[in-house]
Amino acid sequence: MNEIGNVVRGTTALVVVLATAMCAVPVQADSSSALVLLRALPSAPEHVGGYDRSLFADWQDRDGDGCDTRDEVLIAEAVAGVVQGCAVVSGRWISLYDGTVVSDASALDIDHVVALSEAWDSGAWRWNAGRRARFANDLGYAWALIAVTAGSNRSKSDDDPAQWQPDEGRCRFAKAWIGVKFRWRLAVDTQERAALQRLLRGCSAGMRVPALAD
Repeated sequence: MNEIGNVVRGTTALVVVLATAMCAVPVQADSSSALVLLRALPSAPEHVGGYDRSLFADWQDRDGDGCDTRDEVLIAEAVAGVVQGCAVVSGRWISLYDGTVVSDASALDIDHVVALSEAWDSGAWRWNAGRRARFANDLGYAWALIAVTAGSNRSKSDDDPAQWQPDEGRCRFAKAWIGVKFRWRLAVDTQERAALQRLLRGCSAGMRVPALAD
């Protein structure tokens, strides 16, 4: 898995315009400053009410290879081990949020970096069931779903960066959050935007621009 802070070089710059009623900011399609991408996100207060976990799909096997989304993330993020079927044998993972090295996959949760309830409040309340299922099982952006220790995932819960920040990997977390929100055209509120700006201080500027989700 590539470091989210890496900047793609030597490619032809394209222009993507994120157009909403609240903003339309051009950014390079290959790479951009994290702050530029953050500024491209629409601003809106969180939607109140209506969220239910059942409105989003559980783990699915969307590519039909027999492995569901949890399996796919564990395979992709293993730093050691051998893949047999849909399992990593003698695997080892490093939890982004606390830096813990884990060798037992059952001790890991697959975290939606932008929690489902946060997505709902940020714009997913307008989506149909199919789009919510695609968000819940997004394997098209490497930092949408990550394997982390169960304890760190429970600590994060459904908080946004104004309410919770990890002990480790804060720059990657901030860029991942921005990337997910950009990819799915989700809004940020005032406190969330300010917290992300603070998190990015001292981080490398560049990040890859994720493809916009269908």
